[in-house]
Amino acid sequence: MKNHEKTLILVKPDAVEEGLTGEVLHRLEKNGLKILNCRMLRLDGPLLKEHYAHLAHLPFFPEIEKFMSSGPVVAVALAGENAIAKVRDLLGPTDSTKAPKGTIRGDLGKDKMHNVLHASDSAETAQAELRRFFGSNDPKV
Repeated sequence: MKNHEKTLILVKPDAVEEGLTGEVLHRLEKNGLKILNCRMLRLDGPLLKEHYAHLAHLPFFPEIEKFMSSGPVVAVALAGENAIAKVRDLLGPTDSTKAPKGTIRGDLGKDKMHNVLHASDSAETAQAELRRFFGSNDPKV
């Protein structure tokens, strides 16, 4: 397979609460992505600070931390051809109010924070995030 990649998504707490996990995974699978592994977990302070280290110093980080720890998330390891770009295209822009209809965020999201999913933005980020949520010894990742 040409440019076979692995990536990570997190189904955010609001989407889990609203029962959108199955819809999101269905959309990703029907677009050629394969689920390698998934787990439901609650994000705590240390994990959130590690995951959002690039934002932890910003004044709005406490709002992100409160939202992302408000309920369970579903971490999903995905694979496929150009998986990182494909996931991000299927998602649409971060701000759901600006995401076109037909994208996951455009159809299911509410705003910039309540935007259904986090998705890895590069191969390096995906590798670090997969290790963070599934460990380096997971044979499926």
